[in-house]
Amino acid sequence: MQTKTSTGALTLAALGIVYGDLGTSPLYAFNEVFFGSGRVAVTPELALRVASLIFWMLLLVVGIKYIVFVLRADHKGEGGIFALFAILQQFKGRRIGVLSFLLMFAGGLLFGDGLITPAISVLSAVEGLKIFEPRLEAWVVPLTLFILAVIFFLQKNGTRSIGKIYGPIMLAWFVALAWLGLRQIVHAPEVLLAMINPLSAWALVRSLDLIHLLFLFGAVFLVLTGSEALYADLGHLGKKPIRLGWFVIVFPALLLNYAGQAAYLVRGGAVLYGNIFYSLVPEQWLPAMIMLATMAAFIASVALLFGAYSLAAQAIALKILPRLRIVHTDRETEGQIYLPVINWTLFVGSTLLVIGFGSATRLAAAYGFAVSGVMLITSMAMFFIATHHWSWKHWSAASVFGIFILIDVWFLIANSVKFTEGGFIPFLLGLAVFFVIATWRFGRQMFRTAYDAYVADKSIAWFLAMKKRLEERGGILRDERARYMVETDRAAVFLVSRPIVNKESRIPVKLRVHLKRRGTIPKNILFLNIEQEKVPYLKRHAKIIDLGDSVYAVHAVFGFMEDPDAAEVLRDLYHRHHIFGEKFRRCTIEVSEDEFFIDQDVPRLRRFVSIFFRLLSRWSVPAYRYFGLSGDASVGLSKTVVPVHLSAQGIRIEIPEFPLKGKRDALDPDTLEPTNIAFTKV
Repeated sequence: MQTKTSTGALTLAALGIVYGDLGTSPLYAFNEVFFGSGRVAVTPELALRVASLIFWMLLLVVGIKYIVFVLRADHKGEGGIFALFAILQQFKGRRIGVLSFLLMFAGGLLFGDGLITPAISVLSAVEGLKIFEPRLEAWVVPLTLFILAVIFFLQKNGTRSIGKIYGPIMLAWFVALAWLGLRQIVHAPEVLLAMINPLSAWALVRSLDLIHLLFLFGAVFLVLTGSEALYADLGHLGKKPIRLGWFVIVFPALLLNYAGQAAYLVRGGAVLYGNIFYSLVPEQWLPAMIMLATMAAFIASVALLFGAYSLAAQAIALKILPRLRIVHTDRETEGQIYLPVINWTLFVGSTLLVIGFGSATRLAAAYGFAVSGVMLITSMAMFFIATHHWSWKHWSAASVFGIFILIDVWFLIANSVKFTEGGFIPFLLGLAVFFVIATWRFGRQMFRTAYDAYVADKSIAWFLAMKKRLEERGGILRDERARYMVETDRAAVFLVSRPIVNKESRIPVKLRVHLKRRGTIPKNILFLNIEQEKVPYLKRHAKIIDLGDSVYAVHAVFGFMEDPDAAEVLRDLYHRHHIFGEKFRRCTIEVSEDEFFIDQDVPRLRRFVSIFFRLLSRWSVPAYRYFGLSGDASVGLSKTVVPVHLSAQGIRIEIPEFPLKGKRDALDPDTLEPTNIAFTKV
């Protein structure tokens, strides 16, 4: 359970966890408008109008859309794209189904965004070196790569010890942003009035043609990147600290800094190396500001990685992503996790981007397309949540979220101009992640069909009746085909994927395979089902059902942000004397793995997707390992292989028999050539 923390402490923590990306945008966003892809001429009038446009976009998109409305759409206190997905799963309909797929795609796009954020944040901070000393320009990329390596390599050790200083460092960063802006505003106070005047922003929009508007909004969008983090980290901090952090610290600091950059241009200040932000810094303070900016970029990158880990863990718990290895770096703090696959994938991608683009200006061209897609999908989901979950009238939801949808559509169109300049990179990664999610869902549904058909006519009642007949006949049962079933004086735990609630429940697939292959029934049986509900954190509880004849069913529940541990559940049940007594000490834990066979006659597209699903299954962490059963000597695991066969006729589970019959059966035994077989009786 989460410990209670003061609102002030949580607000300070929010500066480091939530606002890192938004807080480092002043390093490159305003600069990109005039000296990058925005292609806006450097004039006092345009500087004022751009500042006004930035003000209203921050107010509308971040302040109203996310802070006021999106934060309300929590799922049991948790936020993020997959929290929206979980909320919508409560409702049915074709539109909800389409939107669910879009949310899964948005989750993939967020991983694509994870490639660029660390790269552009650190690179834009380190570029201050060439302003401090032009001869250091050659060291910008190598130093950026070194800092990125440190960021990613530190993740496996957790961030608890250094995470305590993230909030104070970011507070110092936002104070520095405000200070830099105020130094310029005092010389051009008219900037503030022009900034909050909506007519100034409207005049800018009216003065440009369509092409230049697209370039402008594509650059202005950079001030909004990081908005999704407000919602994604809702479960760790709560609404109040996030809102306080925005309105009291972050929003004022950003506005003052952007106004200061505009004032600097209005006054005709010299822009060194095309970098407005560092041109604001007094020369004697430049080394300290470069160091502070680098630390802020470091924190922004760590926060993004933390969000990527949480996003992947949510998707795994919701069963829409293959099980990946999750390392809990701090057992005392919830949510402190590390996923090696996610970490090193983002590390390789970020370093390649730095090497390939070489500067923050060129890298900014690839930034924004994926994020704008996520924002649009979020607005669409919010419309349905408002009408279905909050019971708003359709016209009310349309009047609010329709505006945000129009803004997001325009930003998406504007950012699509960057697609060929690098925007395709996060998009393709997002598409790849979405294909993984879609394939995993397809494969799981296909296997569920095979499982259901295999045990359709076999219930727990049927199994208990057979077990009782076995006991009545002295522990040995023979059927009409001369097959034997034997009772063993052992206890066995079957880890099952579906809860068994009564005697009418179907038997687990692995139990039927176990009976067919081994012909044995343990005297004491426990069916253990572990479920991660669509709730972030739960006080762990288990429901025990006595099915009779020494057969029990246990249903243990965890939240989707928790670490499910089957071994700990079993130990807890044993020590509380709920199961078996001493027999449990010698039990085996029956687990299973699927073996997927695909015929050549399967249609080409389905065969391709099925082969990819088989590959994902092999990469996926087995369910028993994911649920805390390591398979070492301390836990007695017994593994059953479940053969699943896909053909043109459909999918089914088959228990193959050894093919003793073959070509030689057509021959006369007397004509067979002799084989050198030595037979010895001992």
